[in-house]
Amino acid sequence: MKVFAISDFHLSINNPKPMNIFGTSWDNYLETISEDWAKRVSDIDIVLIAGDISWAMYLENAVPDLEYISAFKGSKILLRGNHDYWWKSISSVRALLPKGMYALQNDSLKIGDVIFCGSRGWTTPDGKIQAEADKKIYDREVIRMELSLADADKKRKEGEKLVVMTHYPPFNGRFESSPFTELFKKYGADAVVYGHLHCGNSRAEKLLKKDGIVYYLTSCDMVDNKLVEIQL
Repeated sequence: MKVFAISDFHLSINNPKPMNIFGTSWDNYLETISEDWAKRVSDIDIVLIAGDISWAMYLENAVPDLEYISAFKGSKILLRGNHDYWWKSISSVRALLPKGMYALQNDSLKIGDVIFCGSRGWTTPDGKIQAEADKKIYDREVIRMELSLADADKKRKEGEKLVVMTHYPPFNGRFESSPFTELFKKYGADAVVYGHLHCGNSRAEKLLKKDGIVYYLTSCDMVDNKLVEIQL
C-alpha cells in the first residue's frame, strides 16, 4: 500500500470555472492530475486530499465533484479546506460520500498499519499581532487538532505510522514552531500534509523536515499537478 497526497482541486464540474485565470500553472491541470493518477496509483493505495476540493456552496452541488474524484483508483481521504463551504455537517458529508472515500474532521482513520488524522487549521501568525477574531479561530483549531491526534493515539500500536492532514500550513512563512508543530512532535507524527498555498503569492517549501517530521506541501499547482508520494 502506497500513500499519495494532493490538494486544492477547486473543482466545479457542473459549472466550470477557468482556474487558469490564476496563472498558467492551472492550464489543463485536471488532465495532468488524471494522467499522473492513472499511471501511479493502484486500487490498494491511498490518496489524501487536504482541502479546497470544490467551489460548491451546498453539499448537493458538490456531488458531481465528489463523484469525479471517486472515479480515480485507490481510497481517498478528504479534509475540509477554507473554500469548502459545502462541507458543513460531517455526518451529512460522510453519508453522501461514494464507496472508497472517507472524510476526516477532528478525528482519525486507521487503514492497515497507518493512521490518518487531521483538522483544517488556520493561519499561523508571522510576527504580527494576531487579530482577535483570528486568534479565537486559531486557538479553537489547535484544540480540534489535538482531539484528532488524541483519537489517533488511542488506535495506534507500536510500529504503526501516523500521518496528519491539515489544510493550512502549520507554521508561518519562516517555518517557525507553532502550537500545531508542537502537537505533531508531542504525538510522534511521521508525516504532515498540507495545502492552501499557491504559486506566485507564497513562501513555500515542497518538502521540509522539522523535529524529525516530514512536511509535504500538496497544493496541486505547487507540485506541477502531480501526486506527492508520502514516504513512510
